[in-house]
Amino acid sequence: MAASRFPGKPLKPIFGRPLIEHCFLRARMYPSWDALYLATCDEEIRSFAATKGFPVLMTGSHHIRALDRVAEAAAKSGVPLAPEDLVVCVQGDEPLLGPDVIEAVVKPFLESAEIEATLLAVPIVDEATFLNTDIVKLVHDVKGNVLYTSRSPIPYCKKFSADLGAMRVGGIFGFRWKLLQWFTRTPESPLERAEACDSNRLVDNGVFQRIAPIPYRPYVSVDSPQDIALVEKSMVTDPYWALYK
Repeated sequence: MAASRFPGKPLKPIFGRPLIEHCFLRARMYPSWDALYLATCDEEIRSFAATKGFPVLMTGSHHIRALDRVAEAAAKSGVPLAPEDLVVCVQGDEPLLGPDVIEAVVKPFLESAEIEATLLAVPIVDEATFLNTDIVKLVHDVKGNVLYTSRSPIPYCKKFSADLGAMRVGGIFGFRWKLLQWFTRTPESPLERAEACDSNRLVDNGVFQRIAPIPYRPYVSVDSPQDIALVEKSMVTDPYWALYK
């Protein structure tokens, strides 16, 4: 609720429903959860969730990064987690997510036991998104391992084109439990602090996340009040909104 760029953001209405409600209802459409919780440090969010019957895990208010909050919540959940089990962070400012993007983040783990972390990667097809410093961009190697995340436009280009292959972080992250535990025990890193990006804690320590790419579609994160109108415009034709509106 104390987000510096948009105070009170989780409870701001989108088509009359709080942002966090859209995110939770859409995440719940993914059929393979063993458990799904709303993790928060805010009493206002807990109170709202109670009116909807959403299960809540209260966490400390000291967390700077979402992944640290999720690690605390997972440890408190009472779900018996083995080291190789999966914990997925679905950030609460992604109201255009769907069960398909969660499936994309989980899929690499099912294909290879060597994958320890993934993140949703969304194509960037317009220059405004590429230049928007609220949006975290990523670059990756030929295997799909994340090399760096930045709020600056990366990779460099003299003139933007959709053919550049630029990608943005989609706000959904998968971790094997053992790596998420390591992550939260590891201090905030220099590049993480400079960019305000969780994933750079991994980069700084030589650990790779595998991208989970999806085809382009409207995917607007809510970073500022102006984004609400963009979400509502995209949601008019969104298939998941039609399932719960």
